[in-house]
Amino acid sequence: MDMKTYQSMDAVGLAELVRGKQVSPRELVDLAFQRLEEVNSDLNAVARTRRDRVYGELEQLKDEGQPFYGVPLFLKDISQAIGGEVLSSGSKLLTENVVAQDSNFVARLKEAGFLMLGHTTTPEFGLKNITEPEVFGPTRNPWNLEHSPGGSSGGAAALVASGVVPVAGASDGGGSIRIPAGFSGLFGLKPTRGRTPVGPGIGRQWQGASIDFVLSRSVRDSAALLDTLQVIQPEAAFQTPLYDGSYFDLTKSHSKKKYRIAYTTASPVRTTVSDEAKHSVLNMVKWLEDQGHEVVEAEAPVDGVKLMKNYYLMNSGEINQVITQLKRRLDRNLTTDDIEIITWVLDQAGKNVTAATYSSSLTGWDFAAARMAEFHQEYDFYLTPTNAHPAPKIGELELPEEQIETLLKIDHLSMAEQQKLVYEMFLPSLTFTPFTQLANLTGQPAMSVPTFITREGLPMGVQFVAGKGREDQLIELASQIEQTELWKQRVVDPI
Repeated sequence: MDMKTYQSMDAVGLAELVRGKQVSPRELVDLAFQRLEEVNSDLNAVARTRRDRVYGELEQLKDEGQPFYGVPLFLKDISQAIGGEVLSSGSKLLTENVVAQDSNFVARLKEAGFLMLGHTTTPEFGLKNITEPEVFGPTRNPWNLEHSPGGSSGGAAALVASGVVPVAGASDGGGSIRIPAGFSGLFGLKPTRGRTPVGPGIGRQWQGASIDFVLSRSVRDSAALLDTLQVIQPEAAFQTPLYDGSYFDLTKSHSKKKYRIAYTTASPVRTTVSDEAKHSVLNMVKWLEDQGHEVVEAEAPVDGVKLMKNYYLMNSGEINQVITQLKRRLDRNLTTDDIEIITWVLDQAGKNVTAATYSSSLTGWDFAAARMAEFHQEYDFYLTPTNAHPAPKIGELELPEEQIETLLKIDHLSMAEQQKLVYEMFLPSLTFTPFTQLANLTGQPAMSVPTFITREGLPMGVQFVAGKGREDQLIELASQIEQTELWKQRVVDPI
């Protein structure tokens, strides 16, 4: 197989060729590493590879009917652990952090036949919507190297968009699959809370806001992986009923069902929205209306600012718990020399978050989920931009020195004052990506579809949010869009 053919195939197609003896798993691994060598000096998308180990695993590989037998895959360097190997979570403190066992998500991917080539870059502890960790340096967007591919699954997006692998492991705690999908011209699906495996022992992952799944170039890859990965996991904190059909089969259907769809181009936190983002949605609205769907302009019945304040309060508490564990493990206090400023600020703020405040914040999530459940009694989908602006330039969202000086004094403030500073700290980045967090806090499935290219040549996506458990509707609609001229997806050579 030549490189051009390899890059033209999705994971389902490659697995079919392997099963038909038209290409071997070793050839696919060779091609993936060859492409990585061609592009990674520009992209800086890989935390570490498993080159020697994966070639050793090829010797033991047996075809036992696995759906993705012999297909190469990169994992994300947070939550997607391989037993006996490093998982650094984008943090310089954890560059030698060897984990004891595979995560449940990785174990299921191995059972599906994937070959794990390594881990992709992520911001420290997945806390940013860009991928510029101090320990690895910035990851760049193959569409334009001056720009970010987004985050926190930025390394995964860069590798899939540039054709190193057809799919890559990703996770989404506030948009971290959909944000880089939008910025990098990919398909990004966030499943319903509880749909895909978590753990072991971490079933709450940001209180259910965060899930593990993939970034892909084709809808059918994400559909087939959802068939493979959906699970009722007894030890998990959250469950969702199994879909009793085939998501993959939905990509081949020609449904004539007409949907009722609400849309908005207004930021839920009242920040600016670019003309490009607005045009991407309005183009989609026109297509939907041309297909006979009923489309109504309406905003979600949720206070977006209040929801984000609840989200950042959760971040504060969760990061304080992470840092507390690290201090116990290392038997010392941590400073800003050990962790990045955003991590340090959230840790300091988390120290003052009371149990009552934390519990009240989660009640806010539940209230939003109830309102959205009512909303989806009237509307099948909620359509928004994926991101409010095209991808930021590398370094554009770095905190200015004067703000850092203020943040370093956060430990002297009250809880209310600390949370105000946290919101202000994240506001510039939130301005780029205010639309995705809603689905994380309510537990709903959502997807980013690549449908727009700016005059500067950067991709933009649109986001559809569906009711809980309705990934079937998302996949069916995405498959229809994929067959039209609206779909703007291709393998990109770094420029």
